[in-house]
Amino acid sequence: MPRQLGELEDAVMTRVWQWNRPVTVREVLEDLQQERSIAYTTVMTVLDNLHQKGWVRREVEGRAYRYTAVSTRAAYSAALMNEAWAQSDNPAAALVAFFGMMSPEQREALNDAVRIVQRDTPEGGPAAAAGPAESSEGGEAPAGPGR
Repeated sequence: MPRQLGELEDAVMTRVWQWNRPVTVREVLEDLQQERSIAYTTVMTVLDNLHQKGWVRREVEGRAYRYTAVSTRAAYSAALMNEAWAQSDNPAAALVAFFGMMSPEQREALNDAVRIVQRDTPEGGPAAAAGPAESSEGGEAPAGPGR
């Protein structure tokens, strides 16, 4: 189960997920510097840590690495929600409270997701949603690293 990303890890991963292509430390640094003062070595360390934790893979290109996300933001979010729900002493009550916090748009997205899972689940079998399926927002990757 993945742990929640730290603030800087999340800022870096947000770029990796949004760009959906191999990225360099320099590219991430230049984008982050539009919001904050940050050193090259800090971004390099964060990406190295994310690699060690299994969130990104890297390939050597010249004297630098290119980093690619191992999973999607959607898979990361789903894993965090599953972890929170699993830790509740009353999962049904937790779901009712969570649904009560949702906007009408979020509830509609939830209804759509339930319809997709029900459509893709063989009768009497476990949910086919164990791994995310292709989406209109660019393909989904397998669930995130087990941390």
